[in-house]
Amino acid sequence: MASGPQLGSAAPDFALPGGVLSASGDTFERSEYRLSSARGRSVVLAFYPGDNTTVCTKQLCSYSSGMEALEDLDADVWGISPQGVDSHESFARAFGLRMPLLADEGREIAKAYGVSAPGIGVRRAVFLIGPDGVLRWKHVALLGATFQSLDTLTNRLSGIKGA
Repeated sequence: MASGPQLGSAAPDFALPGGVLSASGDTFERSEYRLSSARGRSVVLAFYPGDNTTVCTKQLCSYSSGMEALEDLDADVWGISPQGVDSHESFARAFGLRMPLLADEGREIAKAYGVSAPGIGVRRAVFLIGPDGVLRWKHVALLGATFQSLDTLTNRLSGIKGA
């Protein structure tokens, strides 16, 4: 298994198709998301195995409901999984998810981050990337039954913002 980027090193850049529900929830705005274009803000990359699965739904709903706390820390959350953008749209609409969901259908980005896994596709993992594009913290789950809480993320992010 690849170990992915090391703490303190530049996070691998990527461009992926994805989309995000509009503030009104009426439209799903599709576009390309490029990590390097997010410089100046922290980015939480939340890799998850699948749309509409129990733990993934709980995890992303928790992050979505805490978006204000993350925005207060100048941070964006991007969910990444191997499903396509159409699947992401129905998932976002079903649960009112407010963060962009990106489609890594070939798992190239999961491989670059060391979280591609045979059988399950993608390990549940969170990477916190500072506004300078440097990886500041990561957590890769061996078993995907639990996820990093919003409190953990905001505590880690406030350390980045204060640095």
